[in-house]
Amino acid sequence: MIIGVPKEIKNNENRVALTPAGALELTKRGHEVYIQATAGEGSGFADDDYKTAGAKILPTIEATYDKAEMIIKVKEPIEPEYDLIKADQLLFTYFHFASYEPLTHAMIKSNAVCLAYETVEMPDRSLPLLIPMSEVAGRMAVQEGAKYLEKPMQGRGILLGGVPGVAPGKVLVLGGGVVGTQAAKMAAGLGAQVTIMDISLSRLRYLADVMPANVNTVISNEYNIRQYIKDHDLIVGAVLIPGAKAPNLITRDMLKEMQPGTVLVDVAVDQGGCIETCKPTTHADPTFIIDDVVHYCVANMPGAVPYTSTIALTNATLPYAIQLASKGWKKACKDNLPLKLGLNVVNGKVVYKGVAEAFDLTLTDVNTVL
Repeated sequence: MIIGVPKEIKNNENRVALTPAGALELTKRGHEVYIQATAGEGSGFADDDYKTAGAKILPTIEATYDKAEMIIKVKEPIEPEYDLIKADQLLFTYFHFASYEPLTHAMIKSNAVCLAYETVEMPDRSLPLLIPMSEVAGRMAVQEGAKYLEKPMQGRGILLGGVPGVAPGKVLVLGGGVVGTQAAKMAAGLGAQVTIMDISLSRLRYLADVMPANVNTVISNEYNIRQYIKDHDLIVGAVLIPGAKAPNLITRDMLKEMQPGTVLVDVAVDQGGCIETCKPTTHADPTFIIDDVVHYCVANMPGAVPYTSTIALTNATLPYAIQLASKGWKKACKDNLPLKLGLNVVNGKVVYKGVAEAFDLTLTDVNTVL
């Protein structure tokens, strides 16, 4: 198969979808890999690294899309890319369709095959292609939150770990999945007093067993959230419903209950956000303030640490990319149920329930396109 890797053009997105090591694994299996010039530079990989791995370099994004049967990306296509996508072309990337209707309609119009990293789902409900970036984002949520708690950043002026004689800061984590677990680990490691909320008692039991003593678990409901936001310094939104819009757990009226300078980090912002007042921001302009509460809502947080993120992402996606390239997307999806669940939009039809429900679109049984 002919595989194209374009340079990411989303604001401050420095990741690339494939490392030179990944390119080598594909080329040695007989596939042609084309990398857009300088696509890997932001992650520390030069064009010559890809050439050594057997890939070929193309000068422009237009040439890369035009050449490829399968496009491997990191982030969803943005408007300048819509017209570059061809009918029947396979796009393998993060889409997060349910959070942005114009993208959904653009991909329907393109008649391409859209296989979303974030809805590839294992029998145990885990999301293998979301996990590595969720691990990065969860850890970064506390790293960034700690920074924006500083007074020059208009935060409360709190050091999360405290010092002898001064109590540590308080961190509230909404959601006990991968993002929430990693955020709680990081916050606990800094010495903060951490509360992690989830709706699953079994998950809370597990977290209570594995987390250090400075992490408490509390069942998630509106009453408890309203109580805890009053005195917590950093609140991390870490809620995910695969392929669907995240629920609003913190509403606009709740901001008035928080202390001035409280920091909100909504990791779920690329799925619509779990904090009502959050809207996507960029690394260039990451925060805004409403009711004296600092909102950090960068939709591609792992893009700030691209070397780590790119390697972690390729480690997870490459086995699936090899299957898609070697078998073709139809056979690969028939043979691999997790991959089949990754299909969201196929040749103008919406085949993923969460996307159809988000925008009241007709849902087509995925088996009919296979």
